[in-house]
Amino acid sequence: MIPNHFLDGGIIGISILAHEIFHLNISWFLVVLNIPFVIMGYKKMGITFAVQVIIAVALLAIFINVLSFDIVTKDKILIAIFGGFLMGLGVGFVIKGGGVIDGFEVVAHYTNKKLGLSTGEIVLFVNSIIFLLAAFNFGIEAAMYSILTYFTAVKASDYVVDGFEEYTALTIVSEKHDEVKAIIVKDFKKAISVYKGERGYLPKSFDVKHDCDIVMTIATRLEVHRLKEAISEVDAKAFFYVSRIKEVTGGVVKKRGHH
Repeated sequence: MIPNHFLDGGIIGISILAHEIFHLNISWFLVVLNIPFVIMGYKKMGITFAVQVIIAVALLAIFINVLSFDIVTKDKILIAIFGGFLMGLGVGFVIKGGGVIDGFEVVAHYTNKKLGLSTGEIVLFVNSIIFLLAAFNFGIEAAMYSILTYFTAVKASDYVVDGFEEYTALTIVSEKHDEVKAIIVKDFKKAISVYKGERGYLPKSFDVKHDCDIVMTIATRLEVHRLKEAISEVDAKAFFYVSRIKEVTGGVVKKRGHH
């Protein structure tokens, strides 16, 4: 990405941009710009987290100097897609290991964990400034390709962090709710929550209704498909509601790696 003047978002993007403008070693920018966020990580999340961030940033800065990077291709689409994918892959592994490699990720990590607030608007605002500066210095086309690179990196990073282990809430409304409970708990070894409700109220039979148990469970994406198939064999008319969830705390769920 650097030899082809492609940017990413966050501190890495700012470092590449500063490197292109001032022609100084990019490692210095990576280290200096991350210092305030290392301090923030230490104060908010402890010494272990701060040390992990320092190690990750230091290794990145060192290897950028130690290794030589030749231009593999000049095809801008390939650079944007594979550059973003490989960067996202690396960032994702660092996050999954419990650290971060970009200062803005510390802010996101802190707000999501401590306050339950999304920093999407802040990150988008900062990255918009980065890409505007890229457009000013390298042209509109370079900025547009950098946005594509950033988007690819974010998607790759998210998939590494969550992957098939991303939690999903599966809600089932079925007349055979007892059988549904047995399948989920006994066959799949999953915990459930049960809401007392009613089913029916169809357009052509609005007055027809029945009491039922509405069953909800937390599963991974792979498990959801298997659960739906097993429940459909018992009740082909069962109603499913699947929703993505960002975090699960407490209860009985499959343990995941800390990140």
